[in-house]
Amino acid sequence: MPAGMGHNNPPPHVPSLTEVVEGLSSTHKVDLPPLLAGWLDALDEVGRWALLKLITSELRIGVSARLAKTAVASLGGLEPDEVEIVWHGLGPPYEALFAWVEGRGPRPDPRDPTPFRPSMLSHPLDEEDFSKLDAADFVAEWKWDGIRVQAVAGRSPDGRAARRIYSRTGEDISRAFPDLADALDFEAAIDGELLVLREGRVQTFNVLQQRLNRKSVTPKLLEDYPAHIRAYDILAEGEEDLRPLPFAERRARLEAFVARVAHPRIDLSRLIPFATWDDLTAARADPAGAGAGQDAEAVEGVMIKRRDSPYVPGRPKGLWFKWKRAPHLVDAVMMYAQRGHGKRSSYYSDYTFGVWREGPGGDELVPVGKAYFGFTDEELLKLDRFVRNHTTKRFGPVREVEFGPDRGLVLEVAFEGLQRSTRHRSGVAMRFPRIHRIRWDKPPRDADRMEALETILARGEAEVFPLGGDGS
Repeated sequence: MPAGMGHNNPPPHVPSLTEVVEGLSSTHKVDLPPLLAGWLDALDEVGRWALLKLITSELRIGVSARLAKTAVASLGGLEPDEVEIVWHGLGPPYEALFAWVEGRGPRPDPRDPTPFRPSMLSHPLDEEDFSKLDAADFVAEWKWDGIRVQAVAGRSPDGRAARRIYSRTGEDISRAFPDLADALDFEAAIDGELLVLREGRVQTFNVLQQRLNRKSVTPKLLEDYPAHIRAYDILAEGEEDLRPLPFAERRARLEAFVARVAHPRIDLSRLIPFATWDDLTAARADPAGAGAGQDAEAVEGVMIKRRDSPYVPGRPKGLWFKWKRAPHLVDAVMMYAQRGHGKRSSYYSDYTFGVWREGPGGDELVPVGKAYFGFTDEELLKLDRFVRNHTTKRFGPVREVEFGPDRGLVLEVAFEGLQRSTRHRSGVAMRFPRIHRIRWDKPPRDADRMEALETILARGEAEVFPLGGDGS
């Protein structure tokens, strides 16, 4: 082979992990190909494999952000929450963070006038848990079906106003909601639910989705889908950190704050009056009659919070609970399966399922959703075995399994809601589908029909485009 063909002279040294991270974060997109080519030339086979896995985010074992913070904290004998507090103001390769946890430098101070404060999360609650809890120690409020956000406003050292809206995980989503950012005319941090309100009425999550994941926000979108924050908590006011205070005190501060701000885009999450758990059970079953009124369709359940709870990052035990309303259930037939990711990459754990509808040649199955959780590890082994033993076709990584009126596997699927979708052959998309039960006993011919989903969809569909717009 002539010299130079099929081979590039390697760079003088193999890139370090720090060089790779800094290079990826600082290099313009058009300059990345030659940079990556140089790195790949310098690495051996294992190094190339690791680099490609890293840059495509396809590492075999998934690591949650919380686990990463716990690992960093363990280096310096710190609590994970201490790392969580400073994490969001820093960026790769986190030199100041590691210097701090290893005792080589001071605690990082991002000096951000609008910092994200790690969210406090809740635990699911079952009815049998109430016997361990005293109703007098708790308050309750509606769990609204929007997205959890943190709205923060302050001033930079030079006096300029700064306003940010963060998702629950700390992603800055301010650009997607300029109408809401304009409402943050204060110096504080509030925790709440991002909703769409029209004429004072809370719209369902289907309506809110018209505003989510948009690359651009048009004037028509802002007019037809006005964003709103329903405030749950206040985390800071001015220079004062309110998180160590008990919830009852923070709540009083929040009520006074919302009244003082008096902006139509921000209101207060009302508490649900109850004296016993039976009272709250009745309210959860009938939100409209328990104070939610015409907004009841947008209620996802109730939140239960200890009166004396501080605002603690993460998911502390025994302080906050979520008690969701019963999900929708549908019996569907497994149609396709695909291998999972991370520790499930050797198993067929992602399942596409369908329901019956009338087709040109009679009843046919049409895919309506995909689920990849809700089952135990033991059930996963059985599902994986079923897929392998009943595969009829292969399409790359996807396997089609046998299905029909008298053959196949029925899955009882739980989901939170439906919406119209032009991307799906069935014309509908499910929200948060998961496997509720595996119906080994049920013949596929007895699975649900498309008409059942249409009935559920019809309940909230009129709200999606009541103004005659198409959301574009």
